[in-house]
Amino acid sequence: MEELLEILESLHPDVDYENCTTLIDDKILDSFDIIAIISEIDNTFDVAIPAEEIIPENFNSAKALYELIQKIAEE
Repeated sequence: MEELLEILESLHPDVDYENCTTLIDDKILDSFDIIAIISEIDNTFDVAIPAEEIIPENFNSAKALYELIQKIAEE
């Protein structure tokens, strides 16, 4: 989780990613951020996020995103 938080904080250091659950809903993250996050997750965790998983629910919080990474890694 720490590595994921570092990725997110590199994009918007002023956001409290550990408690925020509306990253997409409140437009904190935009489409360019999502692309950057997906690329960094691929590089850091060696996990490719499939297109069908790129939905707001999976990117609204660091916790949801980390759970997605774990789910894909287990497959």
